[in-house]
Amino acid sequence: MPEIRAGNRQWSVTAGCNLLDALNSAGVSVPYSCRAGSCHTCLVRCMRGEPLDALPEALDASQREQGWRLACQCRVMDDLCVEVFDPQRDGSPARVSGYDWLSPSVLRLRLEPERTLRYRAGQHLVLWTASGIARPYSLASLPGDEGFLEFHIDCHKPGVFADVARTLNLGDAIRLGELRGGALQYDPDWQDRPLWLLAAGTGLGPLWGLLREALRQQHQGPIRVMHVAREHYLAAQLQTLGAEHAQLQVELIKPEDFQAALSGLRVTSRQTIALVCGSPASVEMFSKRLYIAGLPRGQLLADVFLEKV
Repeated sequence: MPEIRAGNRQWSVTAGCNLLDALNSAGVSVPYSCRAGSCHTCLVRCMRGEPLDALPEALDASQREQGWRLACQCRVMDDLCVEVFDPQRDGSPARVSGYDWLSPSVLRLRLEPERTLRYRAGQHLVLWTASGIARPYSLASLPGDEGFLEFHIDCHKPGVFADVARTLNLGDAIRLGELRGGALQYDPDWQDRPLWLLAAGTGLGPLWGLLREALRQQHQGPIRVMHVAREHYLAAQLQTLGAEHAQLQVELIKPEDFQAALSGLRVTSRQTIALVCGSPASVEMFSKRLYIAGLPRGQLLADVFLEKV
């Protein structure tokens, strides 16, 4: 039977077992969110030995050379010595610089990193609390937004990170984990094409950044924003942008009207690009309707927000 060593602990496991499960079941705490290789919350560093990696392309070459692996995607075949990601050692420091409620359940959290972070609209970051809770969140800010990083956190339901987020104060320390690409982006080559931004709930966060990025790059084609939510927490900001930009159409949809809104979607140009973000169910509903309406599959980019526990 292969053996795993982590810190000062060493134990035997069944060959072929999942590395994330093996670590957590032995009391070596490794956070996780998606278990699909997307969120990168479960990073571990292999110091000796090599697990069987089902998704090696999820990390770039430099990370893999340093030994980093996603524990949820690895199986233990031989002896293995690993280091768990330590936010104090491996993360980047930041402090809470802004904290306000955009609606009764949506918290706008702004962080000021100690070092300038290079990123693009639509990317993700893993946020670590001082108590060691880690969750990935999409950036709602743009590079150059006065030096802060902005996140829209859904606090409607209890969740370990959301519960801590409610108690944060200005100046509190947060550690930043790995920056992830995500599926969403704005390509300047789309400048003359119809651009649809379709969101449910706080899926609007990254699309808020991408909308402003498109306008900053002087997007010339029509832009359609549809937000499905009980609380349209950026309604005023979206409507202000709509008044300033003739090509921008904003639609604020209540959940009970979602099906009717979907049935009314018509893709009049096969050049349309659709960016979709929200819960798994909402992304699936948007995607199915867009394909039925004639949108080519390669022209839909989607990010799914898994429920944060």
